[in-house]
Amino acid sequence: MLFKKKVKPDAELSDEDLVAELQRAMDADRFGVLYDRYTTKVYQKCVGMTRDKELANDLTHDIFLKAFMNLSKFDHRSKFGTWLYSITYNYCMDHLRKGQRRRTTELDEERYEEADVQEDRYEQELLSLRADRLTSVLEALEPGDRATLLMKYQDELSVKEMMEVLGVSESAVKMRAMRARERALAMYHELYREEP
Repeated sequence: MLFKKKVKPDAELSDEDLVAELQRAMDADRFGVLYDRYTTKVYQKCVGMTRDKELANDLTHDIFLKAFMNLSKFDHRSKFGTWLYSITYNYCMDHLRKGQRRRTTELDEERYEEADVQEDRYEQELLSLRADRLTSVLEALEPGDRATLLMKYQDELSVKEMMEVLGVSESAVKMRAMRARERALAMYHELYREEP
């Protein structure tokens, strides 16, 4: 053979190619490339959800360990980043649920399927809030609402990606987003009632 096929260094491989290689043969250095690509994003998500940097460090470590242990289950139907985001979201929410007893409410999905017009109004109002006040509002929200709003507006996940992360239907994603916006606006008005 005159020319030998060059093998791409791991750092040049796409996430999906790296995962495929790891599924063939686990290799800590190769996984380290994925870790380097995503550790900051995962850590920032954990901080955003827990509001505790030290805890976020621990959770980030646990999440990557969980991802490494479950890499064989990654089926390549979604992007690796979406799959890892799903693990991150679910792991943080599980941790928050264990750490605090909070009431959960069953939401009536059908009731909100026809709420698109109202949803647009809430979205426009939410996006018009002052950024410095929005941070305070997000901190005051329940972790689930905060995570939903961060997924939609900070991470700019599509409804389909949110469906994958949350493991719910399209109408449930839209309903959760609308309810989170409603609660954020209510919190804003509660916190800044008398201020312009």
